[in-house]
Amino acid sequence: MADHQEKTRAKPGRKAGENAAPSSVQVLDRSLKLLELVAQADGAGLTELADQSAMAPSTVHRLLTSLAQHGMVTHDNETGAWTIGVKAFEIGTAYLRFRKLGTISRPFLKQLMEGCGETANIAIEDDGDVVFISQVESHAPMRAFFRPGRRGPIHASGIGKAILSTWPDSRIEALLAGRTLQHFTDKTRDSVAMLLEDIAKIRIRGWSIDDEEHTLGMRCVAAPIFDEYGEAVAGISVSGPAVRLPDEKVGAFGPVVRAAAEELTKAMGGRSKRA
Repeated sequence: MADHQEKTRAKPGRKAGENAAPSSVQVLDRSLKLLELVAQADGAGLTELADQSAMAPSTVHRLLTSLAQHGMVTHDNETGAWTIGVKAFEIGTAYLRFRKLGTISRPFLKQLMEGCGETANIAIEDDGDVVFISQVESHAPMRAFFRPGRRGPIHASGIGKAILSTWPDSRIEALLAGRTLQHFTDKTRDSVAMLLEDIAKIRIRGWSIDDEEHTLGMRCVAAPIFDEYGEAVAGISVSGPAVRLPDEKVGAFGPVVRAAAEELTKAMGGRSKRA
């Protein structure tokens, strides 16, 4: 009996529950966390992922190997880097198919890029952030680039502010309550009061401007896209270097971007609240 008790006794320095095998829920949580970290990087090593996830390298390797068997991640034997797998891409594109934006928006993005000469983007709002899902890059040597899946701050984004402009002030205040609006440049609307003042102007125009609010030297013009319930589900924009987007060109692009958003809304079977 004493021998049995000795075998099941927790190791010194550890809590009693730490010797137990992780539950299936814990394994799933850890695996999804790793998948998220891999997706955020252009290639991450085992040690880097272990540090970021606060898991032991052996645990990380075991979970990544399992994810790789399902095609969710892939491993480069030469560089040692782990990257997102084809199966994860397929799952992601299934979401885009469901939202219809992935395929329907492409001709609108291309037309907008060709008409304005600047990179055209589509992004959605998710949990108070903006997530870019597609873009058509400008042919200019110096241009904006937003990797699909990249998240950005909603208060310092042309698309983010375009979406927020369709919400009542009370909903915006509730979303941002307790949050710190990060200061990126001297033009960032980094207080709720400043942001609401800007949004009031956007509502009148029907399109928004990111005036170097996130990145110095870059400007953006955006407008919201609506679903069949009249809710803004995404935004479309053109973005480029400020030297190519002076005030007069921004003013000219605004109605063009808004028109593209309205046409894309119709193509999706949506309706604008302004209609």
